Amino acid sequence: MRKNYIFTSESISEGHPDKVCDQISDAILDAFLEQDKDSRVAVECAVKDNFLLIFGEITSKGQVDIESIARKKIIEIGYDKDEYGFNGKNCEIEIKVSEQSPEIAQGVDEKEGKEQGAGDQGLMFGYATNETPEFMPLPIILAHKLMKKRAEVRKSGEIPYLRPDGKTQVSVEYKNGKPLCIDSIVFSTQHDKGIDNDILKRDIINKVIQPVCGRWINKNTKYYINPVGKFIIGGPVGDSGVTGRKIIADTYGGHGSHGGGAFSGKDPSKVDRSAAYIARYIAKNIVASGLANKCEIQMSYAIGIAEPVSVLINCFGTNKIPEEEIERLVREKFPLKPAEIIKYLDLKRPIYSKTCIYGHFGRNDPDFTWEKLDMVGDLKG
Repeated sequence: MRKNYIFTSESISEGHPDKVCDQISDAILDAFLEQDKDSRVAVECAVKDNFLLIFGEITSKGQVDIESIARKKIIEIGYDKDEYGFNGKNCEIEIKVSEQSPEIAQGVDEKEGKEQGAGDQGLMFGYATNETPEFMPLPIILAHKLMKKRAEVRKSGEIPYLRPDGKTQVSVEYKNGKPLCIDSIVFSTQHDKGIDNDILKRDIINKVIQPVCGRWINKNTKYYINPVGKFIIGGPVGDSGVTGRKIIADTYGGHGSHGGGAFSGKDPSKVDRSAAYIARYIAKNIVASGLANKCEIQMSYAIGIAEPVSVLINCFGTNKIPEEEIERLVREKFPLKPAEIIKYLDLKRPIYSKTCIYGHFGRNDPDFTWEKLDMVGDLKG
C-alpha cells in the first residue's frame, strides 16, 4: 500500500438488524455453554419486520428455552415498543434446530487414540499493528468507540430521542504510512419522530464524536450525520438481518485479510472462531514484542484434522527478523491445534454475547483471553 492515503472502516450499532441476529445467536450459545461446556452449537438467525427465525444445529446436555433467550436479548437491545415495528415482547419466533451431523461429530470429537480435529475446513487470519495502543488499525477502533458511546448516551438518557439502529464510518488520512487525522465521519442514527436534524447533528457532534475522536479531528474534518435526513424507520422494519453478515466490522475493518468465516453462534470447536482468536493473539504478541510493526498470520485447517494445513506470516516489510524465523517461533511457542487453542484461551466459557458488538478484537476485557500480551517476553527472548 502507498504511504499517503485515506482508509475507511465502519461499525454497526447493537440495534442494527444484522447485529441483532449476531447477539441472539451468541446469547443462545452462551446459554448452552453455561449448562454444558462441551455443547456443540452452530446457530443462526434471520429477522424481518416483527418476525425472527432461529435455525441451525445444537448438540448439548443443556436444556435451554431458546425463545425466552431471544426475547430477553431483543428487549435488552432496546426493541421493546410496538411503535418500533419490532418488539421482543410479541414478535413472532420460529425455531428450526436439529442436532449436529454425526458425520461431522465423528471427525471433530476427541477419542482414544485420536486428537480433536477441526470442525470444518477453512482459512483464518489474525492481524495487529502498532499504530494504536490496542494494536488495532485506527479507523476501526474509532468507529467502534463511536458506536459504543452512542449506546451509552442513548441508554443513559443523555440523548433520549435515539433509537437502537445506527452505524458509523470513519475515514482516516495516513501520511508516510501513519495515521495523521480524520478526513471524514459518516454517522447514521435512528431517532424518534419530530426531532430537528440540526439538533441531532449538534448533539451527535458534541456528545458522541468530540469525546471519542477529538484529538484526531481538525478544521478540515467533514461530517455526514444522517446525510439523507430523517432516520425513523429502522431495525428489522427498515432492513432484514442475518447472523454473520458483518465480518469485516467484527475483525479489522478491512485492514489485513479475511478468510470469510463468521463468528457468532459458533462454539469454539469451529475453527472459524477459535483459530481466528488465536491468530489475533499471535499477531498481537508479535507486534507488541517489537518483532514487527504490523503482522498478519494466515492459518488453514481440514475438517477432522488437528494440525493446521498451513501457517503463513506476513509483516508487510516491517519485520525486524526474517519472517521464516517468526513463523518458526509461532509453530514452536503457540498452540495451533483446535483442542490446544480451546484449552489455552479457555474458550468453553459463556463469554460470547459481549464479543459481537463493537468488535471481537482490540478490547480491554479480561474475558477476551486472545487480547493478552503474556507471550511478549518469550518472543523477545
